[in-house]
Amino acid sequence: MAYNSQFLILPWVSVSSLASHILGRMTKTLIRDWQDIYNHPIYYLETFVDKERFTGTCYKAVNWIYLGDTAGRGKNDQTHKVNRSIKAVWGYPLTKDFRIRLSEDAH
Repeated sequence: MAYNSQFLILPWVSVSSLASHILGRMTKTLIRDWQDIYNHPIYYLETFVDKERFTGTCYKAVNWIYLGDTAGRGKNDQTHKVNRSIKAVWGYPLTKDFRIRLSEDAH
């Protein structure tokens, strides 16, 4: 699984369907590059979209799957209270059997 940590097209750039085009190209390139660099395939992509600022339309346009929302607490939460913005979680399977592949032993 790979995590898309940042994706931003600056507001003054106005090209129709640019975001979905880039995401589609990125996916194809990532599959090949991941295999070349790490010598094993990648099966799933994941990203988080800040719901206070963006809607995730470009992910929906290229068939990413909306998985739900975060709790707004971050991965190192110790207070169990919201301390950051809620994120929409989006995923993109790269193989039909990604669930099986991701749950296999690492032997």
